[in-house]
Amino acid sequence: MGDPGGRERRARSVVIGEALVDVVSTAGSGHVAEHPGGSPLNVAYGLGRLEHDVALLTRMGDDEHGRLLRAHLAGAGVRLLPGAVDGDPTSVARARLDAEGKATYEFDLVWRLPQVQVPADVDLVHTGSIGAAVAPGADSALQVLRGVRGRVTTSYDPNVRPAFFASREEALARVESFVEAADVVKASDEDLAWLLPGEDAEAVARRWQERGPALVVVTRGGAGATAVAGAGTVHVPAPRVDVVDTVGAGDSFMSGLLHALAEHDLLGGAALPRLRHLGLGTLQSLVATAVASAAVTCSRAGATPPTRAELAAASAAVAAR
Repeated sequence: MGDPGGRERRARSVVIGEALVDVVSTAGSGHVAEHPGGSPLNVAYGLGRLEHDVALLTRMGDDEHGRLLRAHLAGAGVRLLPGAVDGDPTSVARARLDAEGKATYEFDLVWRLPQVQVPADVDLVHTGSIGAAVAPGADSALQVLRGVRGRVTTSYDPNVRPAFFASREEALARVESFVEAADVVKASDEDLAWLLPGEDAEAVARRWQERGPALVVVTRGGAGATAVAGAGTVHVPAPRVDVVDTVGAGDSFMSGLLHALAEHDLLGGAALPRLRHLGLGTLQSLVATAVASAAVTCSRAGATPPTRAELAAASAAVAAR
């Protein structure tokens, strides 16, 4: 599928989840910054930067914040599915930084999904974070994932926000319902430590993988990532990088992983049998690309994922180590 610029657009993807504006204020300075946010929005943006044909199923307001989000997404070629813009305000996450840079958050969130059919020609449906946690939108997202499972590749990143759950038990039940509807799952070691305190992250990943996904990856920050599939387990260390900040690194890892799956022709209904029989060499390559994607984002300020050329260079450097 081509685009107006003549580039070859890769896998057709739909990302489901929240699009919001982060409003960040710093104690004592009076400085306030606003920038696009939301894990699913970041994943969609990352896929767009990697030249994928990607649409975002979300909601936002017809207001200044909504216009900021739409301009940001358009800059990476990300389309909105119909019904995304409605009469309620765009969701906002207000972060207040103290003198040591620690943030406390308050959310003004409206999360529901428009009644839209996922296009029949997509290869991938991804969801996660608040969009897969807060009703009624989370219920709709789970229904979509279950409805398309088997004819497309489904993926999920819990990116757990404890404040949105009444209890750890409620959170775990919600997360595992999405795990069972996904072919690819990415979770951080921090997610697993909160959901299942005291349990070994790799053991949890194996247990989740046995519940349905073809692939479960656990990110470990500066220690890299561990991936579990039917063929076994691989560990990929993180490359050495001068870290500017880690904002958006997990989302960049996710978009890099999905990109790598597309590059290996492992997205779409016809590819599911191959995805379920990954060799360890391919698994290593997939995760190495995702780790490289996150490393690029850590090397610069903000949630700025790599372009395709940047990711190719970073992946080659990782492979050469």
